[in-house]
Amino acid sequence: MTDRRGAGTSCGGQKLTNNILWRTLSVFSLIVLVSLVSAPQVAQAQSYTINSFDVDGNRRIETSTIIARTGIQPGQTVTAGELNDAFQRLLDSGVFETVELTPRGNTLLIEVQEYPTINQISIEGNRRVKDDVLIEAISSQPRRVFTPQVAEADADLIAEIYSAQGRVSATVIPRIIRRSDNRVDLVFEIAEGTTIEVERVSFVGNRAFSDRRLRRVLETKQANFLRTFLRGDTFIADRIEFDKQVIRDFYLSRGYVDFRVNSANVEFTRERDAFFLVMNITEGQKFSFGKISTVSEIPGVDAAPYQQALKIKPGVTYSPSLVENSIARQERLGIKQGVDFLRVEPRVTRNPRDLTLDVQFVLTKGPRIFVERIDIEGNTTTLDRVIRRQFDTVEGDPFNPREIRQAAERIRALGFFAVADVEPREGSTASQVIVDVDVEEQPTGSLSLGGSYSVSDGFGIAIGLNESNFLGRGQNLGVTLSTAQDAEQYTLNFTEPYLLGRRLRFDLGLGLASTNSSFASYDTERVFFNPQLSYSIGELSALRVRYGWDRSEMTQQDDEVNGAVISSEIDQGKRTTSSLGVSYVYDSRIGGLNPNAGVLFEVGLDAAGLGGDNEYYKSTARAIAQTRVLSEEVVLRATLEAGALHWRGDDFSRTIDRFVLGPNTFRGFEPAGLGPRDLSNGQDDAIGGNYYWVARFESDFPLGLPEELGLRGGVFYDVGNLYNIDDVNTAGADIVGANGSIRHVIGVSVLWETPFGPLRFNFSKALKKEDFDQEQNFDLTIQAQF
Repeated sequence: MTDRRGAGTSCGGQKLTNNILWRTLSVFSLIVLVSLVSAPQVAQAQSYTINSFDVDGNRRIETSTIIARTGIQPGQTVTAGELNDAFQRLLDSGVFETVELTPRGNTLLIEVQEYPTINQISIEGNRRVKDDVLIEAISSQPRRVFTPQVAEADADLIAEIYSAQGRVSATVIPRIIRRSDNRVDLVFEIAEGTTIEVERVSFVGNRAFSDRRLRRVLETKQANFLRTFLRGDTFIADRIEFDKQVIRDFYLSRGYVDFRVNSANVEFTRERDAFFLVMNITEGQKFSFGKISTVSEIPGVDAAPYQQALKIKPGVTYSPSLVENSIARQERLGIKQGVDFLRVEPRVTRNPRDLTLDVQFVLTKGPRIFVERIDIEGNTTTLDRVIRRQFDTVEGDPFNPREIRQAAERIRALGFFAVADVEPREGSTASQVIVDVDVEEQPTGSLSLGGSYSVSDGFGIAIGLNESNFLGRGQNLGVTLSTAQDAEQYTLNFTEPYLLGRRLRFDLGLGLASTNSSFASYDTERVFFNPQLSYSIGELSALRVRYGWDRSEMTQQDDEVNGAVISSEIDQGKRTTSSLGVSYVYDSRIGGLNPNAGVLFEVGLDAAGLGGDNEYYKSTARAIAQTRVLSEEVVLRATLEAGALHWRGDDFSRTIDRFVLGPNTFRGFEPAGLGPRDLSNGQDDAIGGNYYWVARFESDFPLGLPEELGLRGGVFYDVGNLYNIDDVNTAGADIVGANGSIRHVIGVSVLWETPFGPLRFNFSKALKKEDFDQEQNFDLTIQAQF
């Protein structure tokens, strides 16, 4: 071609070349035109007129059903595309494993192979989760049609169950075994894998609180050397979302209103056998309450009583829960005053200069909406009234969304239900709502096995049977058998939280107890019966009225010689006490204004003599104050206890009637190791006293060790006295310490939070004591649940 296009080519040759090019283009255009014109004729050649159907291979599905699902009518002319649509419809029905459509003249041949039915379902390779739990969760069931899609979805669901237990590497493979009559056995082969632990939990952006303090808030825990007994360190994805919420609540309750969780990243370690959890947070500034005011936008409603109902004071650390409690308090006041549809709207004004938040509570009228009815579903064992009494609202009352939310929280707090959803919806009219309560019950019975050790009682075990929803009535029934080397107790406890349908709690305890202590020269036998009524008289206070009946006896220990006092008390034999008592309790440690501080105050009086052998007045008082300091790392606690016994009977009191102090009340001494003693007959018998007081001051703090060890340190200082033996038979006795003297004890503690339970090691030294006191420099207390 290059030679023919040389410089010597003539003009005539150029014209010939152009003519050939035009002819070629004309022929190509003609071919394209013919193709376009003939295209409809080709499509027409692929059309079929179907007058009849021939169905083959179906055994369970009716022929008419298969024909109807194709969507083709007899006599209809269909194209190849419409046949493909019919094929897809049959395949999408989910009952055919294979489908073939073949036109033969005017007959459409339909060949199908139905999916087999499931003969039985087997689970293989599972040890951590029982068969019935997995089979109940999946959709595939025997005698139903097997479909691969459903089997694969079931396999994924089983894998999710294992993932929720921290076994994220678990694999599940569904397999089938062909049987006769188009049946299959469905087998899920499980490789459970191992649980993957959380090796480290750390935070980025925290300045007010250390990682150690924040880790105590989370449900997810770092792995430690006791991880065989610890499940909190297993990685569970759903738990991370819960942890994000609780860490947010932690900061908001402490005034950090701008707090947010930026991210919660979970990464594999280099060896891919554990996870790192890193939470990136922004704390923001800490705010306190500023000006607190109340205004009314309802004609005729004075805001002054509602302002007086508030408990929040300026300067208190801001907390959303305190605002919610204040709103609830004002709305309850509105109900008492007959103000229907009262709504309290908090309007918050930020003062960034002094880091305060002014809160104005605005009294407004809400929409006129009434509760038409409360529908409860899903409770097969629990009676409706147990759920319904959690509502302060009844049918016909004004609808208050806040009260409905609080009722939902109370229902969940019962612990009877795995799921409890409470949702309002529109009723029969626009001015009415129906409250739907959908619950899913869960087991409420439990069997517990525990162990304990104390210096006073030695090693022991405890077996407990408890049903928290007895007969579906919301009642609690429990039986406890506690045996130790030196003490045994068998008790039956019953609780009715809503006696006579009111918020009146009734407790009943009865049992048998005996002691055989090496720290006393006598044994005891006691049968008791103690009913009690409790009634809340405030948000943080309660009143308790009780009756006590017990029949007790002091008995001689084998080969034991007693002093004069104990001998005379043993000679009294069995004595019955019938008493009536009342107590007042105020506890702000949970629901108070400060999440880091609180107080407990309890005072009680018991009067015996309503029948029985003993007559006396016994009063007791206890006060506890606790707070956290230094970014909540250090706990400070102060406790004051006191008691007084005034004996009124003609007979003498016994040691078991008087106050006897043990290591739990006054550290540094043996059980009954301080106070008046009888030294007669060469013995050294503790005989107790009619009056006592003890003040305990203690602190616990981190030791700087890895948090996962669960070790903390502590220091304490105890001071107190036990004295007075009026109404004691001292004939022939050699009494010391009757007038009492103040003892002082200091000590250090090691506290160990283990999966078995809390352990406390106390090392003490008495700064001041009497020569006849029995000092104890080391004390160990263990309580464990298995």
